[in-house]
Amino acid sequence: MRFDLVDLQLFIAVADARSITRGADRAHLALASASARIKGLEEAFAVALFKRGRRGVELTAAGESLLDHARLVIHNVDAMRGDLARFASGLRASVQLLANTSGLSEHLPKALAAFLRDHPDINIDVEERESTDIAHAIATGAADLGFAAEHALPDNVERFTFSEDRLTLVTARNGPFAGRRQVDFQDAASCSFVGLTSATALQAHISKHAARLGMRLHFRARLRDFDAICQMVAADVGVAVVPEAAARRCARNMPIAMIRIRDVWANRKLVICSRNFKSLPRPAKLLVEHLRESAA
Repeated sequence: MRFDLVDLQLFIAVADARSITRGADRAHLALASASARIKGLEEAFAVALFKRGRRGVELTAAGESLLDHARLVIHNVDAMRGDLARFASGLRASVQLLANTSGLSEHLPKALAAFLRDHPDINIDVEERESTDIAHAIATGAADLGFAAEHALPDNVERFTFSEDRLTLVTARNGPFAGRRQVDFQDAASCSFVGLTSATALQAHISKHAARLGMRLHFRARLRDFDAICQMVAADVGVAVVPEAAARRCARNMPIAMIRIRDVWANRKLVICSRNFKSLPRPAKLLVEHLRESAA
């Protein structure tokens, strides 16, 4: 088989644009050259990659499969170039990690700090995403490493458990449900809430399940971190849904009560995930090894 990175980049551009003409333009190639390259790819694989039509092209099943692999190849090549460029210029290697809200604020900081202390030549770029977005990015090869709720992951994504993350309802000690050990989330429909800002991944998760229950949550305040939320709850501004780890930490010095949410969606297993741990760049492999040890 004879094809190169330009062929794969062109193929991705045509697939995204659903047009050989527009794909050629995006890849900065003449139309005749682009058409010849696409034909060459199909001959190399001995299979049709596109269905041609009057309004453009559509991927065949084989094309869909190639698109998945092509994105992964280009992503890995870009990562390789980036890492080597950093070494060439005397800068550190870098690992990108996608993490959900709970992982970013409660579960990862201590483990990441220990890793960075032991590996001064590696930086970590952590980006907050919702677990479903992380799953999609990992599955399509758009990202190497993620920290997400396991229920959001497809079967073809590798993972290992890092921690449990039960969501719990917190109230003022004399507030709604105080004295109860557990509650159905729907029972809190009439309560005023204190929550995270709407852009955070965890708030999107909570709001999605509230909507499925037909609940329209009324927020008195929205804040960026769990400590501030629990301070508002302690002042009886409203109730809140926060990770159990954050609630226990805040309950040590704030007058709040914790009530278990019985709904299945409130009990989450948090995992470290990758499309293929063995194929990760070396800095990412080192981070994975450290996180495995931290989880153990």
